[in-house]
Amino acid sequence: MRVAQKLAGISLAEADVLRKAMGKKDDELIREELDKFVEKSVARGHDPKIIEKITDQLLTFGRYGFPKAHSVVYSIIGYHTAWLKVHFPADYMAALLSSQIGDTDNVVKYINETRDIGIEVLPPDVNESGYKFTVIGEKRIRFGLGAIRNVGRSAIDSIIAGRKTGPFTSLSDLADRVDLRVCNKRVFDALIQAGALDALGGHRAQLAALLDQALREASLQQEEAASGQVSMFGGLMAGDTTTHAPLTLPNVPQWTESERLAKEKEALGFYISGHPLDPFRTECELFATHKTSDLKAWTADPMTLAVVVTGIKRQMSKRSGSEFARLTVEDFSGSAEVMVFPEKWSVLADQVKTDIPILLKGAYLWRDQASDNATFVVESVTRLAELRANGQVMISIELTRDPALDPQLMKDVRGIAEAFPGAAPLELSYSDGNGLRARLRSRTLTLAVNNTALNDLRSLLGSDAVRLQRGSK
Repeated sequence: MRVAQKLAGISLAEADVLRKAMGKKDDELIREELDKFVEKSVARGHDPKIIEKITDQLLTFGRYGFPKAHSVVYSIIGYHTAWLKVHFPADYMAALLSSQIGDTDNVVKYINETRDIGIEVLPPDVNESGYKFTVIGEKRIRFGLGAIRNVGRSAIDSIIAGRKTGPFTSLSDLADRVDLRVCNKRVFDALIQAGALDALGGHRAQLAALLDQALREASLQQEEAASGQVSMFGGLMAGDTTTHAPLTLPNVPQWTESERLAKEKEALGFYISGHPLDPFRTECELFATHKTSDLKAWTADPMTLAVVVTGIKRQMSKRSGSEFARLTVEDFSGSAEVMVFPEKWSVLADQVKTDIPILLKGAYLWRDQASDNATFVVESVTRLAELRANGQVMISIELTRDPALDPQLMKDVRGIAEAFPGAAPLELSYSDGNGLRARLRSRTLTLAVNNTALNDLRSLLGSDAVRLQRGSK
């Protein structure tokens, strides 16, 4: 661009047309722009032979200069970002997450990556969150309010302005101090569901039940303050948060874990304080061969995914008139869409429910081998809760020759098994430390795979001695 400007006397804007032509390798446009370059350069008195040589150099440069410039710039950016991630990981990941606000899939991906490098991502909090993700200490990042659905920038600005006089202490205090013209009921609903008001006292179901009353009283107070009315007890009510007694939290039951997480996902687009798969992490490790993040390119291998269904789209086949389904599924790595054909859907429809963790087996269609948008087809579905109940998860006990190992120990193990009967087989692995190893499965003892039974076994034998393994069923 500078060569064209200096020699041909054209503007940088005109020279940019030549640059774009070379970048896109548009031969016709390149030739047209270079002819203009030669004509104007010669007209300004430059030697035609020298201009022709320069033109040849520009043509050669156009074949590699644009990619070369990009590779240099990207290498510098790559070095800078790698250095920042190593030396300031929390700040780097907070900035990365903030840059992706509005892109749910990327936020999920980067939250998982953040947790993988030992940094905790805290749920949103009206007393601490900003619009973007912010660093709290060295190893914690606070979720940004800007990533909550239905909470706009003006509402967030009002919340941040309201807390300048001190942290919010209750739902009614928050409602009193924000501008209810921008912080409406929809905003408060989203904040409650996302967990952003958890620090204000009470559980989320109580806050949701109290919301209408809190907004009604705060709205009345703000209207009176705006009209200049004076309280019966003296003083303008504007900005006075002590003119009415704190509201009493209603006595309502907490949302169930599944309800809480479903509402959280509705507000955020994903789960932040937990995940429906959390109670089944062992099953995920034992049975899943792939993650949803692997469903990007065709492969001949069958796959097993441990997922939760977050969306079911029922459709009718134009060819057969039968119903089939497209499922949106999610695991710890992200989300993906899979398909259940009519023949399988007629059998699996009753088993597939939203927010119920399942083990899903399937594969890609061979006909999609060359497709950029291959369809993953579901073949079978098993609820993860059934794996422990039907004996597909086994309890393995590792024993070694040790002075503390005495005959009473196995009697105690039997006592625990009898106290917690269930379907999980019990397997013993023994090593004397001198090469002798034995592996035995009990013919009579089976246990229930629950936290109480496992904790009792680990207290008796040591935490490293008791593991869950995939059974043979």
